[in-house]
Amino acid sequence: MTVLYYDSTMSDDERRQKLFGGDLFVYSPTAHSLELVAFAREMAEKALAPHFPPDAQHHMEKQAYVDVLADLKPTFINHARSKELVGGILADLGIDIEEAYLDVPRLRTMTSEYLNAGLTLQFEPHRDTWFSAPFSQLNYWIPVYDVAEDNAMAFHPRYFGNGVRNSSRDYNYAEWVANSRAAAASQIDMETRKQPEAEEEVERTPDIRVITPPGGILIFSGAQLHTTVPNTSGRTRFSIDFRVVNRRDVESHNGAPNVDSECTGTNLGDFMRATDLERLPASLIGEYDTAGV
Repeated sequence: MTVLYYDSTMSDDERRQKLFGGDLFVYSPTAHSLELVAFAREMAEKALAPHFPPDAQHHMEKQAYVDVLADLKPTFINHARSKELVGGILADLGIDIEEAYLDVPRLRTMTSEYLNAGLTLQFEPHRDTWFSAPFSQLNYWIPVYDVAEDNAMAFHPRYFGNGVRNSSRDYNYAEWVANSRAAAASQIDMETRKQPEAEEEVERTPDIRVITPPGGILIFSGAQLHTTVPNTSGRTRFSIDFRVVNRRDVESHNGAPNVDSECTGTNLGDFMRATDLERLPASLIGEYDTAGV
């Protein structure tokens, strides 16, 4: 059974345990999530002017469109204001920001029957834990403009406790960062970078699709099997996502169950404390770096 909690007032400790068990949490827009959306809109609308960002794909050549994203996305990701506002969102939700470590917030663009590679890649069924994420990782997802059932995400909760044969055994996070991540902007018409994928047919229906207004917050476990819904809406979906771990969970190896992930390495080196952007200790990260084990 998967439970979807809406504007829950439960404590963060209890909420994390529910998320590790496969439940989903949705929150109305908060002051800081609305600020983050406004900041993303400001940057996107300036970069894609004179076109409205969800419609810009209909007015630009593919290479020109990707060139804009290649500048827009890292600018948003690396801006100090983006990380500051993520910390504010966590505080809005009652999270102890001294114990919360976040990675950079990413601006995602899922075009509609236009591009599907690199900076616009639409993901097939996957778990983030196939990509060297710790099982304590929680994912936060926020739409920037209006979304609908034909351009959102789909969850496949029947697989939360059931494994899917997949190619995560071939994935190492350090190798991805060193050799593949920076090549995203060069992937225009076809994705050639090798990433973990299901090696058996996944039953995609029934699924769960969560629609929130811009600034609404969806939280789910990195162990949830989910898919980018094929975008047939005619508009590009703009969204923001970021990942969070609680240091106590990392130290105690608390988190969702591992039913099928075989990747090596860890992405924990990317996480920064919400208060001061301090990294996790190298010794703690080393407990998760399974490369060569």
